[in-house]
Amino acid sequence: MKGLSFFRTIQAKFIIIYVLLILIAMQLIGVYFVSSMKNSLTNNFTKDLKARAEMLSILTADKFGSEAGTTDEEAAVESLRGMVNNLYISGAEIQVLDASGKIITTSVPSQNDYVGQRNTQTVVSRALQGISDNEEYIIADDNVRKKVVAKPVLSGEKVVGAIYIAADMKDLYATMSRINSVFISGLLLALALTAVLGVIIAHTFTQPIKEMTKHATAVAEGRFNRKMPVFGNDEIGQLSQAFNYMTGRLHEALSQNEEEKEKLASILTNMSDGVVAADESGIVILMNRRAALMLGAEGPLPEGATLDGLLGLDEEQTGSLAEGNAQSAMLHFTHMDGVDPNIVRVTFTPIHRREGGIAGTIAVLQDVTEQENLEESRREFVANVSHELRTPLTTIKSYAEALDDGALEDPQLAVRFVGVIRNETERMIRLVTDLLHLSRLDSKEARLRIQPTDITEMLEDVADRFSFQLRQKRIDITTRVRKDITTAWLDRDQIDQVLGNLLSNALKYTPEGGRIELEALKNEDGMLSISVRDSGIGIPKKDIERIFERFYRVDKARSRSMGGTGLGLSIAREIVKAHGGSISLQSELDAGSQVTFTLPLERQRGMEA
Repeated sequence: MKGLSFFRTIQAKFIIIYVLLILIAMQLIGVYFVSSMKNSLTNNFTKDLKARAEMLSILTADKFGSEAGTTDEEAAVESLRGMVNNLYISGAEIQVLDASGKIITTSVPSQNDYVGQRNTQTVVSRALQGISDNEEYIIADDNVRKKVVAKPVLSGEKVVGAIYIAADMKDLYATMSRINSVFISGLLLALALTAVLGVIIAHTFTQPIKEMTKHATAVAEGRFNRKMPVFGNDEIGQLSQAFNYMTGRLHEALSQNEEEKEKLASILTNMSDGVVAADESGIVILMNRRAALMLGAEGPLPEGATLDGLLGLDEEQTGSLAEGNAQSAMLHFTHMDGVDPNIVRVTFTPIHRREGGIAGTIAVLQDVTEQENLEESRREFVANVSHELRTPLTTIKSYAEALDDGALEDPQLAVRFVGVIRNETERMIRLVTDLLHLSRLDSKEARLRIQPTDITEMLEDVADRFSFQLRQKRIDITTRVRKDITTAWLDRDQIDQVLGNLLSNALKYTPEGGRIELEALKNEDGMLSISVRDSGIGIPKKDIERIFERFYRVDKARSRSMGGTGLGLSIAREIVKAHGGSISLQSELDAGSQVTFTLPLERQRGMEA
C-alpha cells in the first residue's frame, strides 16, 4: 500500500513524467541518429565500392586496350589478376568479366574454379548493357549480407567487359552495433542521471508543499506560531510569504473573533437583564445566567426546550412570535420556594436573514418586580397620605362648620370643638413633619452630625423624657449598658428620635403595670446593639415583615386613636440605615416585642462629623 501511495504523490508523478519525457526525447533522437548514421555509413560504403569499381573499370579498359593486339591471353589475365589483388578490399570479392560475362579473374582464390564461367546476375547483365549505376544487396550462402556493385568496362563507346564487386557488410553492421551499444549505454546513463536529477528537482518543488501541508494542518489545529521558511524570491518563496501573511491575518481575525465572543459572553453573563435566544423552530439555543435565575431554570436546559414552553406563552402569543409580530409581554413567574412571584417584562426581537425570512427570536427579560412593587407602594403611599390627611381635614371642616352654624354661641361646646380642631391640626402637623423628615432621609438631604456620644447618658435621657407617661401607666423601665462600651460615633439627635419613637410605641402598646427594658451591648460583629423590649400586646406574626412600611398599622383604628402617624418605625429604619446599621423586630402576640438596631461603634469613612 505504501508503494502504491508513493506513486500517487506529486513527487512520483513528476519523476515519472520527467523520466518519460527524457526517454521519449532520447528515443526520438536515437532513432534519428542511428538511422542517419546507418544511411551515412551505407552510402559511404557504397560510394567507396563504386569509386573502386570505377577506377578498376578504367584500369581494366586500359589493360584490355594495351593487350588487344597480342596473342598472349595468359599474360593479360595475369596482369589483370595482379591489378585486382593490388586493389584489395577487405571481405570483398572482385571479378573481372569479359564482354560475354565470363569471369576472367577473381580476387578470392577459393573462387578460381568459377573462372571461365559466366556471371548471370542482374547487375552484371545491366553493366554489360552499358548501364553504369548497378547495385544491389544479396545474402550469401553463409547468411552474410553483401553489397554488389557492377560497372561496365568501356573501350571508347564499346563495352568490352564488366567489373563485379561483392563486398561483405559485416564490418559495417558491427560498427552500427557498437554505435547502438554506445547509444543504449548513454541512454541508460542519461536516464539514471535524469531520475536522480528528477528526484532532486521534485524534492525541491514538493518539499515546500509538504511543509506547507504540515503548517496548514497546524494552523487548522490552532497552532499559529509556526512560520513557513522562505528560501528565495521565486514563486514558491512568494507562496510561502503569502501563506505566512495569511496565517498572521487568520490568527488576528480569530483572536479578534475570540475576544468578541468572550466580550459577548461576559456581557451576556453579567447583564442585569435576561437574554434567551431561539432558532426559527422556537428551540432555545442560548440563555444567560440572569435569565435562568429569573425563570428558575437550574442546571442545563433539557434538549429541545422551546421558548414558548420556557416562558409559558399562550397560543396567541406563540402565533405572534412565529410570525415575528410579538413585541412584549408581562409575565409572572412563581418560584418553588413559594415567595411572591417575579414580574418580568419580556421584549421579543426577531432575527432576520439577509435573504429574507426569520432566523430566530431574541427575548430580553427585565425583572420589573421591584418597579411594580415601588409603583404599588407609591400608589398605596399616596392613598395612605390622602386618607391620613382627609380624615383630620374632614373633622376640622365639620367642627368649623358646626361652630359657624351656632356652636360658637355655646362656650362649653365651642371650647370642646376648638380643642378637637387643635388636636387634628397638630396631628396633621406631625404627619407633614414626619413626611418631610422621610423625604429628606430618602433624598440624602438630612446630613448626619457624627460625634462621640456617651451611650449610658443617651439611654437615661430618653428614659427621663418619658418618665411622666411611664409613671401614669405604672410601667417600670430599666436601662443596662455593658461595661465594654462607653461611647459611640453617631448623630445624637437622630438616634434620640429613633429611641423616642421606639419607646413611644412600647409605651403605647404596653398595658399598665408592664415593664420596658433598654439595653446596649457590643454584638459579635463589633457593632453597638441597642434593644427596646416591652411586655406589651405584641404583634401578629403575619404583620412583622411589613411593620416597617410607611403608614402600615397592625390595628389601624387603635393606632390612629392613639395619635400615631404610622411613620415612626419607617423613620427609625431610615435613620439607622443612614448610620450604616440595621434594625429588626421580634415579637410574639400577647407576650411583648423587642426592637433591636445596630450602629457602628467607630467613626465610619464618608460620615460627616
